[in-house]
Amino acid sequence: MREWPLWCDATTTQARQRALRDRWRTASFAAGWPFPSDWSSSAVEAVCAAMIAGDDLSEPLVELGVARAEAGVGLAGTLLDLAALHAVSTGEHDGLVSADPDAVPTAMVRSTALGWAEVVTRLSIGREVVDPLTGLNTASYLRTRLHEVYRAAGVEGRCVDEEYALIMVSFGAATDGFPRMMAMVLVADVLRTVFDGGETVALLRSATAAVLAARDQALAARCRQARSMIQHRLAADPALHDCSEVHLREETLPAGHEEACTLLAAL
Repeated sequence: MREWPLWCDATTTQARQRALRDRWRTASFAAGWPFPSDWSSSAVEAVCAAMIAGDDLSEPLVELGVARAEAGVGLAGTLLDLAALHAVSTGEHDGLVSADPDAVPTAMVRSTALGWAEVVTRLSIGREVVDPLTGLNTASYLRTRLHEVYRAAGVEGRCVDEEYALIMVSFGAATDGFPRMMAMVLVADVLRTVFDGGETVALLRSATAAVLAARDQALAARCRQARSMIQHRLAADPALHDCSEVHLREETLPAGHEEACTLLAAL
């Protein structure tokens, strides 16, 4: 019996993986894959390797779903791509296959869909807690952060207002439209620069931002620095002349979280 060196087995395996990948790619493109340059990925290689080796496909297919979602591919397109893989890897065919999502085993669909949904959920949460224009946290996130602060204070028997300050930054009533939008982008950048020690900086409304900061000896100086930087940046842009009326003030935090949320809604 002839013994083949181990490198022959490795070469044969790699060739089979490449062949499967090429057939899959061709079938996926024929089924209408819309992003030819983005089809190949490390997740594709992992799926092909697992399939040729006869290994469990659950984890590689989760990775495939993650990769497709991160590339911006919708769930329908992802499952059609999966159907192309299933079509070229099962049964006898002459090279011409039809990608049928309904023919894919439920276990394969489930793993791929779970990976895709994981990314979409993560992105959705990110959009909910961060304002896309300014990059500041949303009012919803600030309410959640305040809830944590009040819970900790209640357990330790402390008064929230003695340890935290709520700093408000807002424009005058005359500020509106595009200038207000651009002015708030500048304000957001200043607040992130000055309050960079873990403070919560949030956008309450289009013309109002808030900072939840710990009371310390440097707080007053940082507030003065923020006011000065905001005024300087707004004054440097003639288009933002109407936004020069900036109000920076401290609000007293009430005794309870519900009252704090009511306060935020009224500011």
